[in-house]
Amino acid sequence: MKDYGTLSQAINKLKLEEGYEYDFNLLDDQIEIKSEKETFSVEEFNVDKVLRFEGPSSPDDNAILYAISTEGGKKGVLVDGYGISSGQVSKKMLDKLDLKKHRPI
Repeated sequence: MKDYGTLSQAINKLKLEEGYEYDFNLLDDQIEIKSEKETFSVEEFNVDKVLRFEGPSSPDDNAILYAISTEGGKKGVLVDGYGISSGQVSKKMLDKLDLKKHRPI
């Protein structure tokens, strides 16, 4: 498995080296590219990679980085803190972003 380093290094590598140029935001049952005013349902995107980052001393520093591609060919990243299940997202979205289903390649 490729070493992506820190969260910020991983974002840069995915964007610059692997073409994940967009920043996705998580909604309850969709993801969005706010700058493009586009949304994508659970069925319209795939999780290509999931990278987990743990802070050195505080659980508040933990994050998950998703590399995502849409059916239309847009590639981007979604950063979320641990505990996605505590947010207001649909069951379908929880299943789509499940770490156990999407191990890093």
